[in-house]
Amino acid sequence: MRAVRRLAALVGAAALLVAGAGNAHAAAPKFSGTTAIGTHNAYDKSKYTYFAQALDSGASLLEIDIYADSISKRWRVSHSNPWGDDNNCETAKTPSQLYSTSRDQDFGSCLDNIAAWNQLHPDHPPIVFKIEMKVGFNNDVGLGPDEFDTLISQKLGSSVYKPADLLGGTYSTLDAAAKADAWPSRDTLKGKFLFEVIPGTVEMDNPFDHYWTDQEYGDHLRDLYAAGNIAQAQAFPAVLGAANGDPRATRWTSDTSIRPWFVFFDGDAATYVNNGYDTSFYSANHYISIMTDAAGVSPAISSTNPTDAEVAARLALLAKDHASIITSDWSAKSPSVLGEVTTRS
Repeated sequence: MRAVRRLAALVGAAALLVAGAGNAHAAAPKFSGTTAIGTHNAYDKSKYTYFAQALDSGASLLEIDIYADSISKRWRVSHSNPWGDDNNCETAKTPSQLYSTSRDQDFGSCLDNIAAWNQLHPDHPPIVFKIEMKVGFNNDVGLGPDEFDTLISQKLGSSVYKPADLLGGTYSTLDAAAKADAWPSRDTLKGKFLFEVIPGTVEMDNPFDHYWTDQEYGDHLRDLYAAGNIAQAQAFPAVLGAANGDPRATRWTSDTSIRPWFVFFDGDAATYVNNGYDTSFYSANHYISIMTDAAGVSPAISSTNPTDAEVAARLALLAKDHASIITSDWSAKSPSVLGEVTTRS
């Protein structure tokens, strides 16, 4: 009898272990269910000597500013010079060349650096590249959404998590997929990169430019899907600017067909929080919410080198406000800080 009871106990313990393992797998957080940390203008040499160091930083989002140079027909990477490159991206195309070669390269070289770094860190957590198109696309000279997609695809291939991956052959719009929480787990996204595109400051200040990056890429996604070519798209366009409610409701009023192709939202953290906007809209629909200038939320902290405790507190605070990623200029922090991820409320 004692042997029977012992066997029953062992069987019960094994069952609990199996159940526990199953529950642990089921509880793996989805990309849409977490809040992480990103770095503003990570291409800036004053933040990181080499872009590979920005990748090493542990940050879940790295921002790159791009100019469509209509003369050279290249994607320039710079904060304020549309005709030249001023950045920490190198000529490096292999892991052994990283951290040592000439900087101030174009966007293609930044992607080469990312590909080389990816070979060294194939199981890295997902990283979002926030691409600010400073002057927008220029389709007339061959620097449009198609060429943007082609360059990323050629350089990074299957390491990019694309809009078609979210659709999964099941959903007809990104909005439908997000609302169904079709996002994969963070574990599934190991080794993957995502691209977010936003309108640029120069573009938005140009009184003659009425076709901004967000609309152009939204049209691009809609049209690719209609043509059966959505797999070509490499990026997610973002609705830019903090607003209450669904900001898509007041955008693109003459043609609402692109609204369901926006599931990324990007706006100033203090505007969201200080105005008491109902940001639960984003987490309830499993949208990706990027909250910028997180250091400026009251009580303000250093935007470059706050204490570890201050960063942790800011992450927890904005997770409760339903942010997916919070950003600032805090590149001085260690990977253990910038790589922190918490549960999104």
